[in-house]
Amino acid sequence: MLQYPDLQLYIGGSWRRGTPGQPVFNPADESVIGAIPAASRSDLDDAIAAAADGLKVWSKTSPARRGEIIRKAAALMRERIEEIAFAITLEHGKPIAQARLEVIRGCEFFEWDAGEGQRTYGRVIPSEPGIKYIVVHRPIGVVAAFSPWNFPMSQPARKIGGALAAGCSIILKAAEETPAGALHIARAFHDAGLPAGVLNLVFGVPSDISEYLIPQDPIRLVAFTGSTAVGKRLTEMAGRHAKPVLMELGGHAPVIVCDDVDPVETAIMSAVRKFRNAGQVCTSPTRFFVQQPLYERFAKAFAEKAKAITVGRGLDEATEMGPLANGRRVEAMEMLVADARAKGARVLAGGERLGNRGYFFSPTVLADVPDDARAMREEPFGPLALINPVETLDDAIAKANALPFGLAAYAFTNSARNADRLAEDVEVGNFSINTLEASVAETPFGGVKESGFGREGGAEGLSHYTIVKNVSHRLT
Repeated sequence: MLQYPDLQLYIGGSWRRGTPGQPVFNPADESVIGAIPAASRSDLDDAIAAAADGLKVWSKTSPARRGEIIRKAAALMRERIEEIAFAITLEHGKPIAQARLEVIRGCEFFEWDAGEGQRTYGRVIPSEPGIKYIVVHRPIGVVAAFSPWNFPMSQPARKIGGALAAGCSIILKAAEETPAGALHIARAFHDAGLPAGVLNLVFGVPSDISEYLIPQDPIRLVAFTGSTAVGKRLTEMAGRHAKPVLMELGGHAPVIVCDDVDPVETAIMSAVRKFRNAGQVCTSPTRFFVQQPLYERFAKAFAEKAKAITVGRGLDEATEMGPLANGRRVEAMEMLVADARAKGARVLAGGERLGNRGYFFSPTVLADVPDDARAMREEPFGPLALINPVETLDDAIAKANALPFGLAAYAFTNSARNADRLAEDVEVGNFSINTLEASVAETPFGGVKESGFGREGGAEGLSHYTIVKNVSHRLT
């Protein structure tokens, strides 16, 4: 029988209870399903010491052997997919089918990084006879990583995979609201034979942990996924101690729909992706700018699809959208919808909380949303789609670039000229044409402007977990 796991800290290759902390809730019915073990200062000191010792072993382990252990852990996670997906759905609320896909996606990150760790090539720079200039990549050191609640398994996987493949050790502070995904990762690596101290998992008050870990001398990189506001604070803190950072921050993804595509087909595809994970995705397509000739047909088809989405408990196989992860997201949705309505937006679908138990909110579609509405400027991070007409491609690009965010953007067009123009001028780190997939394991992922800096995934991802060392060698 599938059960929610017994939550523990993982430090120095051993499990420990920690101090009893905040409860973990099932967002479908608000019941308590577990309790977070909070790390004390002593636990954090042990994690730092263990990570420093683990680094000595792991950094000297061959990339081939590192890859072997990472792939073994990924294989164990694939074998345990039902157990992990069940736990993710229970704590997060997402449909079980989406939870299974998240586990698979996380495993793909590990598998890619395992191979990429064997491809961190150096180079020999041409020189005069008798001297060699050699460039090598070395592990940066102990990584302090912080992962968010919206993808409990695949987000920790990005950071753990990159760090371990590069030869680093890592202390991961995973999300307290959705801790089970990271715990299952730690279990898999423990069972795969990862040396003690290479991976350490802690929980607790986020600000307390970050403020204690980041200044510590063994910490050499801060990796964070989350809000822009928190990312800025961590970047400032790291900067005071001359620590580099890898930041994947907020977004507010625009979608440009050109007048040469099928509006109904495009709207249906967009609605399906918009409400995946209840819109709680940093790359979620949200601001739709549709050229005028297609606007009404697109908006109607989008709203009809939104109304047809089955909302319910994530463990029900028929559910297409589960609850929001917490009450804060429900309150945010209610506030953003009310503000947009007051400013003249049309509600084409949804717009309200569903039921009185659990954090359910209806798939919501707003049209003709004015630029000064809060939803047009603040990342909704929920099941809210905003659809507005535009006259020209220039107008669409200007509106897409109007915000300080630049994580992901999308466009639909059958014109090579449009596609080239859009790819050149839309200011984001990830741009997708005629698809709503922002990234895969083998492609780099990250933002520009206030959406962060650095990249996860692809050949570029591992580079942030390494330092570049130049060796000059005179032979005589």
